[in-house]
Amino acid sequence: MHYYTDVLKKYVDFSGRARRQEFWMFFLFNTAALIVAAILDAVLGTSPLLYALYALATFLPNLGLTVRRLHDQGKSGWWILVGLIPLVGWIWALVLMATEGQPNPNQYGPSPKAVHA
Repeated sequence: MHYYTDVLKKYVDFSGRARRQEFWMFFLFNTAALIVAAILDAVLGTSPLLYALYALATFLPNLGLTVRRLHDQGKSGWWILVGLIPLVGWIWALVLMATEGQPNPNQYGPSPKAVHA
């Protein structure tokens, strides 16, 4: 749970680096929360109000985390736009998020793996 709350605390922090584990744990919890919001919307008949509010509330934290994840690999945050390439962009973005970061310090800071160890 602390992975989720840590990301929300740094919701507009686009500097530094983020580990794969931090990214994927946030992704997992965020996806589960979106599913719960969609189910609540269907049950309450408010579709898509709760889903849209939650998605909007977590947009900036998700964006900041994704940029920090790209920084872990030594890439600029602008690489997030690779997901907009038709047909293959989302696959490329998925591979970028799953790729291990640089073990040594880079221009974006020290390795988050070494900091947590």
